[in-house]
Amino acid sequence: MGKTIANTWTVLMILTITTALISMVNTTYTSGLILVLATFKFLIVAFQFMELKRAHFLWKFLILSYIILFTIIIFIVAF
Repeated sequence: MGKTIANTWTVLMILTITTALISMVNTTYTSGLILVLATFKFLIVAFQFMELKRAHFLWKFLILSYIILFTIIIFIVAF
């Protein structure tokens, strides 16, 4: 279990550093890329640290539906 947490933390740190580096680039897709990376980070935290991977299918479906719908709404409003 300790190795899984360490690997998850490493992936989260890599995604955070990637987000910081992307934020320094000024392109059309910067905010979209940051939003996608934030979505991945949310899903990693939800499934690893909130034990969603062992939860009932309904909870997994609700979380995935929420984050997909939320991301789509943000994309529609932002672009």
